[in-house]
Amino acid sequence: VSANSGKPEVAYREACLKPATADSKFVRQTGGHGQYGHCVLNLTPMERGHGITIENKIVGGAIPKEFIKPIEQGIREAAASGILAGYPLIDFHVDIVDGSYHPVDSSEMAFKIAASMGLKDAARKAGIILLEPIMKVEVTTPEENMGDIIGDVTSRRGSIIQVDTVDGTVHVAANIPLSELFGYATAIRSLTRGRASYTMEPSHFEKVPNAIQDKIVEKMSK
Repeated sequence: VSANSGKPEVAYREACLKPATADSKFVRQTGGHGQYGHCVLNLTPMERGHGITIENKIVGGAIPKEFIKPIEQGIREAAASGILAGYPLIDFHVDIVDGSYHPVDSSEMAFKIAASMGLKDAARKAGIILLEPIMKVEVTTPEENMGDIIGDVTSRRGSIIQVDTVDGTVHVAANIPLSELFGYATAIRSLTRGRASYTMEPSHFEKVPNAIQDKIVEKMSK
């Protein structure tokens, strides 16, 4: 059996930087009924862990109530597919503030498409960054190998949280990007001749450095 092998994919996320507004209109004219959907969205970035929230602030019936749910679906589907590099857009709030409809041509699908286009437009105006998963790594190693372990953590873009020494054994706690940890078990065995052990668990998301973000976006665009 032939197989393709490589590094596992990292679950990056996308986030917007600043508030933005999009005025999005989807219009298609065909032989019979056309398609018409129009909505105005205000996008606001929120703190990590907020999730996606959407509020209907339409007044005066600019958009009939039956089209609000399709707008929300369009926003969530666009967020799930990503804008910058195909990774989910997270932690933002959208206010549906205005729009218009056509008594004959408006449909749920038209408003769904308009909302999807609107979110992508607003996110691009807001500026998008990539977030990468950071792992909390705890290493237990003989004292003589402490320097090698700390140097290796630094080379992996990691940051040391705490170092404790008990009876000649060193416990190192650090935060390291998941993308830098593939093959870590082999590396740590090599550094310490098999005498060190480690555990890791997901900690949080942090902004990807610009140079690395550019490479990821370029790779995904291909």
